[in-house]
Amino acid sequence: MPMVAYLIVAALVLAALFFGIRYFVRAYYRYRDSRIIICPDSKEQAMVEVDAVHAALTSVLGQPDIRLRNCWRWPLHENCGQECLAQLDVAPEECLVRGMLMRWYDFKSCFYCGKPFHQIHLLEHKPALRTPEGKLLEWKNVPIADIEMVMRRYSPVCWDCYIAQSFRRDHPEMVVYRPWREGIPRGDGTGHQLP
Repeated sequence: MPMVAYLIVAALVLAALFFGIRYFVRAYYRYRDSRIIICPDSKEQAMVEVDAVHAALTSVLGQPDIRLRNCWRWPLHENCGQECLAQLDVAPEECLVRGMLMRWYDFKSCFYCGKPFHQIHLLEHKPALRTPEGKLLEWKNVPIADIEMVMRRYSPVCWDCYIAQSFRRDHPEMVVYRPWREGIPRGDGTGHQLP
């Protein structure tokens, strides 16, 4: 009897491996070709290559993480935000946008608090944006056609500062703003200095 159970488990494992490898190969072939895009920075044509192995592996586990493996403009401009991914038709738009945003926030800091963005949560505690005019904006309000422009002109804002600044904007009567300056001792209102 235990031998039958082992055979069933082995058959299930083999079937899972077969379908997993088959899915991986199909996904790999979907992402593997080079494509011509218009570079958002130079406004000229460039040939890019998607990291097909990474995209296929991540698609087996859920939504694929699309990123470039190679570009004509590299290595000189290798640290770009890869905004050109929006021009590719290799995955659903929300998937490409998510990958672009993750890379855009890398090596950036919050406009208000200066805290660097290390790990971005695009499902909860989403970071936001500050327009050049000083308005706060959520990504869900940005049309996909405007993403490249937004990434060039707008500043990143962490979730904490977005919540605090939104509250300050919506309820100014409930906020006391005390901009402490360096070198000026803080007091408690009674003449005693605070540490």
